Amino acid sequence: MTRLSRQTLGQLPKDVGRPNYDPARVTVGIVHLGIGAFHRAHQAAFTDAVLAQDPSWGICGVSLRSPETRDALTPQDGLYTLKVQDGDGEELQVIGSVVELLCAPEDPEAVLRRMADPATRIVSLTITEKGYCHNPATGTLDENHPDIVHDLENPGRPRSAIGFIVEALARRKSAGTAPFTLLTCDNLPSNGHVLKRVVTRFAELRDPALAALVRNVASPSTMVDRIVPATTDSDRSAIAAALGVEDAWPVMTEPFRQWVIEDDFPVGRPAWENAGALFADDVAVFEMMKLRLLNGSHSTLAYLGYLAGAETVADAMALPGMEALVEGLMREEVSPTLPPLPGFDLAAYRAELLQRFRNPALRHRTWQIAMDGSQKLPQRLLGTIRDRLKAGAGYDRLALGVAAWMRYARGVDEAGRPIDVRDPHAARIAELTQGMGAPEGIVAAFLTMTDVFGTDLSESALFRLTLINALTRLFEKGSAATLRDYT
Repeated sequence: MTRLSRQTLGQLPKDVGRPNYDPARVTVGIVHLGIGAFHRAHQAAFTDAVLAQDPSWGICGVSLRSPETRDALTPQDGLYTLKVQDGDGEELQVIGSVVELLCAPEDPEAVLRRMADPATRIVSLTITEKGYCHNPATGTLDENHPDIVHDLENPGRPRSAIGFIVEALARRKSAGTAPFTLLTCDNLPSNGHVLKRVVTRFAELRDPALAALVRNVASPSTMVDRIVPATTDSDRSAIAAALGVEDAWPVMTEPFRQWVIEDDFPVGRPAWENAGALFADDVAVFEMMKLRLLNGSHSTLAYLGYLAGAETVADAMALPGMEALVEGLMREEVSPTLPPLPGFDLAAYRAELLQRFRNPALRHRTWQIAMDGSQKLPQRLLGTIRDRLKAGAGYDRLALGVAAWMRYARGVDEAGRPIDVRDPHAARIAELTQGMGAPEGIVAAFLTMTDVFGTDLSESALFRLTLINALTRLFEKGSAATLRDYT
């Protein structure tokens, strides 16, 4: 079958959306590190919607690990299909904002040249929490991280996003080119500040004079929201049948999307507000709301759902007791920790989240959400628990989510089968919990991970006891039976 490309755009069915500009005229203005499905469903789609106004904001997508995305999309001129679906139907839109794709491990120099190019005015990132090579409990650079050690010793051949950013800024400084704006779109509290902190510290370790420049680089914080499950072979087949041409890597998503951005772009930006983005002086309130309500609930239902045998989020939401648990977690335990949101209907937002989680058209796998828990839980659950502890308030549902992660991360499910745990600390967790059978020992082992729990939670007798009680319930009753307690 013929591949999707600029040449085959005219062959697509009339009901398939396509760029309202000439993709051949688009030039690169943004380098995006971490060209995964989320970026292509979110920031690349926002950018696609405004390229007709200014085609100089095309995206160079950089894979930091695997060449798969480049190999899939380069023969398609960077084009791919975005399928927006819910229980009421679906819409197909071909996105043309990605005009170049690079694989950093194969050609780091090509990536650095593109980042140092004066035409590049924004470097954006979706590299997941672990990509920041930081301590999740403190937000500081992990100076012993293997990639950081390598990049300090080999600045011209970096591996980490942090190493690429600092080397590119150094080259721009030498050439007299203004720094680009750093735009992180990952789920981290104050994500722009976290990125600036780790990049500045890396620069200090490399060259104090360079650090002075890095401290002045714009790094606005953002809040992003859209559910994007992994693409399956059946998705590819369905898209090919609908288009009449093959798309090697389409993206599936939901109708809902949200992007809140601090407006700090000294060298310019696309008019994303014309595509629905919201520019704000401070995104912290939106960010905390999303991390704690959506992401915290997502992780909780993913771990409990996986242990109960639910393959997808919608399957997990159908388990007896799950919706009551998630609704209670959001309303009773999370919402009281949020700062005031004048004019914002929090109850309506919670109801919308439950509806999104129930979306049967999105096959968002619980296993996919469960990845990298050691990096995600500090932002999604542990910060909320800290606030509940300070207030002397209960957090049993939140603790159950943490306990479910502990049960999951040990790598054996309730039937004794192995779990494919994808986490940067998977080996460490296995070593810490080896031979541990009692909940008390398991909790004690996990709480030695102060880079995840901090010293405050690790030393809290009340937190420890609450976790032990939750984990005991999961071992004695199983996840499904535990959930039924909430019906």
